[in-house]
Amino acid sequence: MTLELSPINQRNAKIFVNRYHRHHKAPVGSIFQIACRKDNEVVGVVIAGRPVARRLQDLRTLEVTRLCTDGTKNACSILYAAAWRAAKAMGYKRMITYILESEKGTSLLAAGWKYVGKSAGGSWNRKKRPRFDNHPIQPKKKFEIKAK
Repeated sequence: MTLELSPINQRNAKIFVNRYHRHHKAPVGSIFQIACRKDNEVVGVVIAGRPVARRLQDLRTLEVTRLCTDGTKNACSILYAAAWRAAKAMGYKRMITYILESEKGTSLLAAGWKYVGKSAGGSWNRKKRPRFDNHPIQPKKKFEIKAK
């Protein structure tokens, strides 16, 4: 059976991420989310939202805040490509995402994204705004795709 895209509500996308994601919980909010299905079962989801970094929140940039699959072949690249098509249709000019340094980014490259460098990494915890680091805080690879 081939893979197909379908809508998914935020609640069910978060449930999928919380069940299958290796190192993150589901994000709090989103602009949209898309499911990838095989034999009518969800095998992956992509969640897109405003960029986490405030300086990138320019109303023209969207971030893939979570992409998660159960390991089904090609689901990641299909979801990255679908997220960009949806963002572009909504008028966004750029989409970004970050992956761990240990990940290759093959699915992103297959979907037409470009590697643009590394983030500094580090904790979001600050003296005036304490936070708990329940996620990887090492530098990450940054990828983006832009409208032509």
